[in-house]
Parts: sequence; C-alpha cells; structure tokens
Amino acid sequence: MSTPALLPHTPWRRLVGVGAALAAIVTIITLAFLWPTVTSEAKDLPVAVAGPPAAVAPVEQGLSQRAPGVFEVVQAVDRAAAVDLIETRDVYGAVVLGASPEILTSTAGSAVVAQQLAALSPVLAEQVGAPVPVTDVVPLGSGDPRGAILGLVTLPLVIGGMIGGILVSVLVVGVWRRLTAVAASSVFGGLAVAGVLQGWFGAIAGSYWVNATIIGLAMFGIAATIVGFVSVVGRPGIAAGPVLFLLIANPLAAAAQPWQMLLVPFGAIGQWMPPGAAAALLRDESYFPRADTTHLWLALVSWAVLGVVLSVVGHFKDTGAASRAALEEAQETAEHESEAHHPTHVAVDA
Repeated sequence: MSTPALLPHTPWRRLVGVGAALAAIVTIITLAFLWPTVTSEAKDLPVAVAGPPAAVAPVEQGLSQRAPGVFEVVQAVDRAAAVDLIETRDVYGAVVLGASPEILTSTAGSAVVAQQLAALSPVLAEQVGAPVPVTDVVPLGSGDPRGAILGLVTLPLVIGGMIGGILVSVLVVGVWRRLTAVAASSVFGGLAVAGVLQGWFGAIAGSYWVNATIIGLAMFGIAATIVGFVSVVGRPGIAAGPVLFLLIANPLAAAAQPWQMLLVPFGAIGQWMPPGAAAALLRDESYFPRADTTHLWLALVSWAVLGVVLSVVGHFKDTGAASRAALEEAQETAEHESEAHHPTHVAVDA
C-alpha cells in the first residue's frame, strides 16, 4: 500500500508576503470607501435667491462672506420661480426675500444642504427684524425619513450586478447565452429589488416599472461589462468588477450627499457610472419627476451597450482564433495525406 506524499510546508517568508499583500488589499479597500467622505466638502451648491435685484445682491454678498465658496447663487424672480427651480432639481433650496421672507429647503434633494439653509433662518431673521420660517418644499417620504436607504441603495445594485456577471462568466458558455443570462438576471433582479425598496420599505416612490427598469438597467450594465471583459481578456477580466464598480464607481456615486461635494472632477464622473446614475434616477423618479434625467439614462444605456459590444468583440476574436487554428490544422492534415499518397522515393546505391 503506497503512502501518500506529504506536501512541504509553506515557507515562512511566503507567509509574510501573503500577510503584507492582504494588508495592502484591506488598505486599498478602506481608502476607496472612505476617501470620498473624508475629502468631501460643501462647495458650489446651487441655491436660489428670490426677490428684487436690490435685495438679492446684499444677501448674495452675505452668503459669500459667511460661507465662502459653499453656495452658487441662482437668481429667481419670486417664490414661485424658486419653487420651480427646486422641483426641477436645478437648485437644492432657496432664500425668499421681500414682504414675506422664507427659507425653502428640499430634504429629498439633500438633507445636508437643507440643514445648512435652515441654519440661515436666524441670521436672516436678525437682518429683517422678523421670524423667517423654513419650509421643506420636497420632503423625504415616510418610508425613509432620513434618506438612509437612498444613501445605501447603490451597494446592493453593485454587488448584485457583480455576482451576476461573475457567475455567468464562469458557468455559462457562449456569448449570446451569457448575454441572455445576464439580461434575465437583471430583469428579475430589477423587479425584485424595486419591489423591496418600494413595496416593502416604501423608500422610493413614483412608477414601480420605471424604478425596476432603472435598477435592472444598472445591474445589466455592470454584469454585461464584466462578461465583456472576460470575453476579451479571459478569466482575469473578472477583476474588472470589484475594481471598477466596487472600489471606484460605488464610492463616487454620491448617493448620500450632493455630487458637488466630491473633489473635482470625480463627483461629475460618478454620475456617469452605473451606481451614481441609478441612485440619482431613483431619487428623481421618487421626488423630482420634473427634473431633466436625460444624461442619467444615457449613462446607464451606454454602460449596457459597452458590455454588449465587449462581449461581441471577444466572441469574434475567439471565433477568428479558432478559425485560424482550424485552417492551420486542415492544412497540416492535407499535407500529411498528400505525403501518404505520394511517398518520396529515395535512391539507394547498390
């Protein structure tokens, strides 16, 4: 009876290297998730000031002195115009001047900015000599009164899309079958996640079918891109999911704060990636149906198209390589058969 060979122990030096590599990975993950929060600051936040031009100028100057660089003032004719700007999500809030001064906020747009604007009420009251009420024009829903769920909504979308893309890349063979599997998982995932967020938690509002489409399209863009990278470069393409979407796109999504608070240009870039675009679309569909969301839909569709294109390119690359190999094999077979039918005669001297 043969004795199985014992495997040699792992060298101690290799253990140190493995530990250092794992520590480096944890450090990178920590920096990726916390860096946007640590470096974020309130700046260039669009806020409307409504009233006569003579009254608007001093308030604008006062905002610049009190909070330099924090607010980007947008002038409005009156309160109705300011409300319109808030509802179309062109501004986060407004200061209304005139006979009835008022602070208009939008916690659904950003609870952070709403708090900053509400803090201006006593300052403005001191200037006008009368109380200045604070009105929440677009409040958050009762299912998510603090906006916590909307702030975390990108994480399940990213993880769901990554799992779908990775599993399909490993378990399914054939580009069209892979894309079909990704599409099916995204459709069912969008319907299920939207059902949980809207039907169960009540964290989002608007059309259920539109919300399901947003979620499904984001998951498809993530999963299809992973499948596309695997089709082009092979199994190493699986790493595109964690690196691109979990470590880069998700922290830049700015789901819990205004994207203007992130370092330039990362806030704007995050809105063109699937997690950021999906989070903004869900917020707009729930609370700001009049907002212009063209660029957000374009971002999601672009990622979906990118994934399909990469998958098809990888498919034809493999097909071309297989065809060349088949032609070379056929040519070699033909040469061998030719030699067999016409053997070479070698003259032998007697």
